[in-house]
Amino acid sequence: MRISGFLFVKSTLTFHFFKRILEVLFIHRYSGGVDVESLTPITLSYFTSSVFVIYAQHLAQGLPQPAVDLKYPGIVLFLIGITGNFYHHCLLSKLRSKNDKEYKVPKGGLFDLVICPHYLFEILGILGISLTAQTLYAFSFFTGSTLYLMGRSYATRRWYLSQFRDFPQDVKALIPFVF
Repeated sequence: MRISGFLFVKSTLTFHFFKRILEVLFIHRYSGGVDVESLTPITLSYFTSSVFVIYAQHLAQGLPQPAVDLKYPGIVLFLIGITGNFYHHCLLSKLRSKNDKEYKVPKGGLFDLVICPHYLFEILGILGISLTAQTLYAFSFFTGSTLYLMGRSYATRRWYLSQFRDFPQDVKALIPFVF
């Protein structure tokens, strides 16, 4: 029995963004205010991309299935990504109390290997979604998201190195031991 890729794609995207909303409401602790000017285009970009991923999946219904079914590896990667992302967001939330505004270097999890493990797991989750969808648009969404998060993690690493003189040079931006 083949389970619909359309159902998987809708479910993973819905779960991903529902988790994101709950994290923003109950887990994240921001040192300053949220910049609406940068938040708005990022949110609109992810929303629009998600709509188009689902729409592309809808258009693909009834077409011949790909020769290699990547739905199940995609679901596994999605679950690894969403779990790792949540875990590292929880570690970040424990860095400071509600009234503490001082920045602290995160520890634990993969933070000893990379500056932004939550981005790494975000990328794995999006890769899982794109493998589940198996459409050109979903892979384009994955590529764009990966490039965006690579840039953010690289900039974050540069900031860490400029702010913390004793920050380890061998801690990479996003991919352990590589980048």
